[in-house]
Amino acid sequence: MPDLDAALDALRTGTVSMRLARTAADIDAAQALRYRVFYEEMQAKASEEAARLRRDVDPFDEVCDHLLVTDHSIGDGAESVVATYRLLRGAVADSHGSFYTASEYDITNLYGLPGEMLELGRSCVDARSRNRPTMQLLWRGIATYVFHHNISVMFGCASLQGTDPKSLAIPLSYLHHFHSAPPGLRTKALPNLYVDMNFCSPEELDKRRALASLPPLIKGYLRLGGFVGDGAVVDEQFNTTDVCIIVKTDLVTDKYYRHYIRTASEAGNTDEIERD
Repeated sequence: MPDLDAALDALRTGTVSMRLARTAADIDAAQALRYRVFYEEMQAKASEEAARLRRDVDPFDEVCDHLLVTDHSIGDGAESVVATYRLLRGAVADSHGSFYTASEYDITNLYGLPGEMLELGRSCVDARSRNRPTMQLLWRGIATYVFHHNISVMFGCASLQGTDPKSLAIPLSYLHHFHSAPPGLRTKALPNLYVDMNFCSPEELDKRRALASLPPLIKGYLRLGGFVGDGAVVDEQFNTTDVCIIVKTDLVTDKYYRHYIRTASEAGNTDEIERD
């Protein structure tokens, strides 16, 4: 099995490539992109330090892996970073305290699952690069990472724009009625943050319209068989209403494994196929 850097590099398409952040400058570029998207575009409320630095920074950045999509037609420096995802494995979180999601949700149930956990967060794409190829590359990068580290479940906070849950009644109700996690996987919003998602009955919902109203990222998770936890959380700082997404990685890893077997077979390397 190729090492992770080589596997990610193999996802290159045209001028667009994918890799993990390797240096402080790489992480800084990811934080600069996050600031532009979250604070300048989506109107999150910046602290004085964030506004001065023009960076979205929090303590988890130091211990996470940062997946980067770069477009070399734009340049070769920080300006080439057009998409990013922040990844935190359970083994790393255990050594450094906790997960970001635990600040909004009780994730106790996830600790009882076999295998490694992976928290996904701080995902964003530059406005110029919000297209199908970039999103596909991001998902393929995550699948590669998940396969390499033998991740069994992914989770994290996913956001709907706005802080008035009633205005989000249709998407929240749809997620609640049709994509709630089974009890063994179910996370729950912390009591002081809990917002009931059950605004409408299933009969009142136009499922196609409700699905169309969801952000592309959440729709992507649902296509992978994702679920949502119990309750939403209003995040005033980021001007969003959050739900907790949980994805068993069977579909992700099976698809990647089939792709890897096919690629290795074509190269005559089937004897080397082995999961970590």
